[in-house]
Amino acid sequence: MTTDNDAQKAATLRNDMATAVAATCAEWGFPLPVRVEAALRTAPRHLFAPEVSLEAAYAVEPVEVKRDEHGVLISTMSSPDIQAMQLVQADIQPGMRVLEVGSGGYFASLLAELVGPTGHVTTMDIDPVVTSRAATCLIAARYPGVQVVTGDAEYGWKANAPYDRIMITVGAWDVPPAWRDQLADGGRIVLPLRMKGVSRSLALQRTNDHLAALSAGICGFVPMQGASRHDEHLWLLNGEKVGLRFDDGNLSDPSRLDGVLAGEPTADWSGVTVARSEPLGDLPLWLATTLPGFCNLTVAASGDEEPGIAVERGGRWFPYATVEDDSFAYLSVRPAGKSHVELGAHGYGPHGGEVAQAIVEQVRVWNRDHRGHPGPEFSVWPNGRPAGMPPTTLVIPKQHTHVAISWPEA
Repeated sequence: MTTDNDAQKAATLRNDMATAVAATCAEWGFPLPVRVEAALRTAPRHLFAPEVSLEAAYAVEPVEVKRDEHGVLISTMSSPDIQAMQLVQADIQPGMRVLEVGSGGYFASLLAELVGPTGHVTTMDIDPVVTSRAATCLIAARYPGVQVVTGDAEYGWKANAPYDRIMITVGAWDVPPAWRDQLADGGRIVLPLRMKGVSRSLALQRTNDHLAALSAGICGFVPMQGASRHDEHLWLLNGEKVGLRFDDGNLSDPSRLDGVLAGEPTADWSGVTVARSEPLGDLPLWLATTLPGFCNLTVAASGDEEPGIAVERGGRWFPYATVEDDSFAYLSVRPAGKSHVELGAHGYGPHGGEVAQAIVEQVRVWNRDHRGHPGPEFSVWPNGRPAGMPPTTLVIPKQHTHVAISWPEA
């Protein structure tokens, strides 16, 4: 039972959340239009998170919805700042038809606010438990016009197509043909696309024979399930403590790295410094573009436990690495004064120093040519390598498409 005090408290928290989200999105370069901010101040987020407190429901954090039988998180209500950023990218207008993939209910309520009574929102998920929960929450929050369906996102939802906007709110590795086929002329697909383990929320619009990104934002989402699911290749180096994850591509001979962590590490430093609170921006994407063996580094250590890899005193490691034959290296930092750190790399294996040097060299190139500048352009092409791409373009083959990341000339 909701009391008047609860309703007032929820309204206050909701307004505080919207104010904080507006400030964050402005910092990211996605200032909120009046209609998006109004939707955030209207939709009752707490009614889509009945398992948590009002404070947790309106925190600028994701809310857990479901874990699988192994305890892996498979469904969340995304952080409201990420949701707001995607709404800015979509530019949703009254009367539009929208398909959402990844249904928690709350994002669909924001979509319903934006399309208004003349529009239509379909929200879908592969998990009937998730869709049942979403339908119940939407009714409780008084959004009966949102249609909730259960199905595999690989095939979209043809019954209500074409859509002016297709909003993907789970991590996607590829762009299935059904999404293109069900998109109206002039429509957009907004999705968090995974490229070599680095995700960007892209607003894609059809341009001749391909999809071109109108904008890109840093994001993170739980991965998609069903036919669109894509499992990474994971290679463990120190029991189950240290691993290398390959999202696109794989090691040709993983055994070459056996026992590599038993040797002494080699460090190399770039002379490039960043503020401790400064985000790395597009550096991970630049490394993914320029280092053929790029992958994600994972370390299973918590608290005061030794991570199993080298870390400078007062520094840290980052989850970006590259492998060359029998050696690998990863991005790391060391203190450079009270408020800054220096970017560098630690390497393991017979040629670990050379691999670390390769990372450091690309850090310097990024700092010289791309830091603080417009980031890369993204495009998604039907299968077959697109012709005429400049040399600074990385083309990533997927199942249905090729994704191109093209950097501006220095």
